[in-house]
Amino acid sequence: MVGLALGAITGLILRQVMGAEAAGANVTAWAKPIGDAFINLIKMLVVPLIFTTLVSGVLAMGDPKKLGSLGGRALAMYMCTTLIAVSFGLLMGSIIQPGAGFDTTTVNPADLENTRAQLAANPQPGSVAEQLMNTILSIIPTNPVAAMANGDVLPIIFFAIMFGIGILVSGDAGKPLANVMNSAAEAMMKLTLIVMETAPIGVFALMAWVMGDRGLTILAVLGKMTAALYIACALHMLFTFGIIVKVILRLPLFDFFRGAVDAQAVAFSTSSSNATLPMTMSCATQNLGISKSIASSVLPLGATINMDGTALYQGLIALFAAQALGLPMTFSMYFTIALMATLVSIGTAGIPSVSLFLAATTLSVVGVSADQTVLIIALLFPFDRILDMARTVTNITGDLAVATAVAKWEGEFDEEVFRARDAV
Repeated sequence: MVGLALGAITGLILRQVMGAEAAGANVTAWAKPIGDAFINLIKMLVVPLIFTTLVSGVLAMGDPKKLGSLGGRALAMYMCTTLIAVSFGLLMGSIIQPGAGFDTTTVNPADLENTRAQLAANPQPGSVAEQLMNTILSIIPTNPVAAMANGDVLPIIFFAIMFGIGILVSGDAGKPLANVMNSAAEAMMKLTLIVMETAPIGVFALMAWVMGDRGLTILAVLGKMTAALYIACALHMLFTFGIIVKVILRLPLFDFFRGAVDAQAVAFSTSSSNATLPMTMSCATQNLGISKSIASSVLPLGATINMDGTALYQGLIALFAAQALGLPMTFSMYFTIALMATLVSIGTAGIPSVSLFLAATTLSVVGVSADQTVLIIALLFPFDRILDMARTVTNITGDLAVATAVAKWEGEFDEEVFRARDAV
């Protein structure tokens, strides 16, 4: 958190002293490479960490039948919180109306061409059924090694679970391999802790780059949109996750957020759920008392399918576009947006700004044409980094809230660690 604050202050001071253009070039030259190195270090961990810890988690359960209970509870909570998140986005979009009276002619022509090219390279499914079917089919890897090489998290999770089950049902013959996987998982957790020691430096560099390159003017141009998103995310985290932790689990809410703050800081600076995953898992086991078996199974799944912030943003973009373009909204359209935003968010890659380009599917619900879609996305793209920070924090906070609930219900929760004041 200190690194984050100092980075933001440093970037803003450089803009005041050197001017916007010189400061942007300066921080891009020295701060961005340091931040990129930190993100690369974390990305280096993601695939081996997910695979080894998930296999180890399946082995720790001892009985494959437990996966049904654990997975069912996690998936049900993920879907419910995502639908609630969309509702908060639609609510704040209706109250603040970020797109009302917005001048769409201010879009940079170069941004339009760049957006049109990216949308053409990543065509969106034309219906809810296609979106759902593509998501389901993408879970099963035709080549597990290729999935690992590409960093496709859902196929990796599927293969790791099946591989763990295979080891379990092998009995004595699988024990040597089980020992190897458990040792590998422990080694990856230790390596994660080593890499996390560099987090203050990496977070400092990333924030110095964002603020030095963009400055606070990034908030002024789309101030209402930024306010709507941040308020909606804050309300969702406070009320939805607050009800889960305080009311359902009967645990102190302050201790939950205190234990999650390290992961939230990394999420805010990296804007990537996958890049934050090692820190999220560390916070879960070290700060929140969640067992390794639950953390290694629920959190990687959440980092891929539990995109509350993404779903919330999809709903907000749809309202922003309708308001900016003067399109009428009906009650049925609100319902369809909520459903579409939930489906679009499932399996969204946990990397910066990817959810913005997925908005093409959601925008079609409110009658936005292809050219208008390019216009809206190009309009938001230069400012998406600041918006993505809040979305990512919401995503990983939801992962931790659901993991805490599942751990307690499964008897895999250490409340003494959760309530301890000496957080990592």
